[in-house]
Amino acid sequence: MNLRHKAIKGVGWSAVQNFGSQFLSLLVYLVLARVLGPETFGLVALASVFVAFVQVFQEQGFTEAIIQRPGLDRSHLDTAFWTNAAIGLVLTLLGVAVSGPVAALFGEPRLGAIIAWLAPSFLIGSLSAVQQAVLTREFAFRALAARQLVATLAGGAVGLAMALGGFGVWSLVGQQLVNQAIGLAILWFASPWRPGLQISKAHLRELFGFGINVTGFNLSNFFNRRAVDFLIGYFLGPVALGYYSIAMRILTVMTMLLTTTTTQVAMPTFSQLQQQPERLRSAFYTVTQFTSLVSFPAFLGVAALAPELVAVVFGGQWEASVPVLQILALLGLQQSVLFFNSTVLVAMGKPAWRLGINLLNAVCGLVAFAFAVHWGIVAVAAAYTLRVYLLTPVAVWAVDRLIRIELDVYLRQFIPPLMSSLAMVSAIWVTRQLLVERLDPLSLLVLSIAVGAGVYLLALRWGAPSLFERAFAYARELLPKAAGSKAS
Repeated sequence: MNLRHKAIKGVGWSAVQNFGSQFLSLLVYLVLARVLGPETFGLVALASVFVAFVQVFQEQGFTEAIIQRPGLDRSHLDTAFWTNAAIGLVLTLLGVAVSGPVAALFGEPRLGAIIAWLAPSFLIGSLSAVQQAVLTREFAFRALAARQLVATLAGGAVGLAMALGGFGVWSLVGQQLVNQAIGLAILWFASPWRPGLQISKAHLRELFGFGINVTGFNLSNFFNRRAVDFLIGYFLGPVALGYYSIAMRILTVMTMLLTTTTTQVAMPTFSQLQQQPERLRSAFYTVTQFTSLVSFPAFLGVAALAPELVAVVFGGQWEASVPVLQILALLGLQQSVLFFNSTVLVAMGKPAWRLGINLLNAVCGLVAFAFAVHWGIVAVAAAYTLRVYLLTPVAVWAVDRLIRIELDVYLRQFIPPLMSSLAMVSAIWVTRQLLVERLDPLSLLVLSIAVGAGVYLLALRWGAPSLFERAFAYARELLPKAAGSKAS
């Protein structure tokens, strides 16, 4: 099977994995949001900030190093596995030890027990990393999809049962632990590779040399993305963080659905094309444009329909999340296409460049937060989004240096989906203005989505007919591949 067919097949299974798991996790999240309140979600969001920080150091970038490395032997895998296992054990013990002081820092005694119970996730994640890297490198996305779907379903079932049983915040903790444990078991069942004892100091240095930049990127990415949660919780309290986290959760789910499907496959694909710049550049253009065809209308649609979306999905108690969601949706618009810039940098063996860009983003993000926090979570979301747009030229410049993209070609490809999406938003606005007083939120939401989708497709078909036909041709090619994969 050639690389193109591997990539198409991989995208099919990656789509099954991401759409299925995100649908299940979002369904669970919606039910929990109605059963539990903003303060409960804020507490778990605070604990998750600590967990996310520790996870930065969990696997030392070895996963991406294994996927990207052209030449790989067994001792690379053994070395990575046992190093990860040792680090995971240390981090688990450390998490339990510092849970009390972290709770004291926030003045929230309940945080200590939550963090201590989440600490085993560090060891579980470390034992999963190499198996996942091996399967990804081999384009075994069917196994990865099965793992994600079953684990999400099991974790969600436990979380819902605990929430309905009155366990409160512990339902969210139980959901996460069961999800990770089941995922680990399935990975080990699906992968034929088993760790041996061929540990090599030379290979450790090779992996670490690549991985240290990935770890640095993950650390800067933490400050870039999760430091806001920490600071909101510290300065504005868990209730404000609860409102912010709901809006950010919607953004995260959408980003996962719209970009992770392709970025998971783009990494091994771009890596195999690193010596063929023309093909890599063409693949980069294609994947960014086709992603924008879906992500632009999705994020702009959420911004336009946020009041009805939050009311229908989460309930009236989450109304304060609406303006935050509308602003963050504009952030998702940019992130959906710039995800692939980082993928190119790593695939071309330049993780240090990605690290530098993310450090710049993180520093600017902290400055933006310090300026905006006095005006509340809406101002924080606005500053966070504005900062990302101001730094976009840096990310584009880095990719241009590596694969020599033509800037006018790159930017021009986003015009059809953007203009069609603006036509869609206009149609939604008119629909809401005419019917907002006559229909209940659910009916208005469904009707507006139908009108918006129809206008978007018509505008794209009229304004860019060749792109419209290409997109449907790729979709027709993708669906049989995914169906064929399932049958096999």
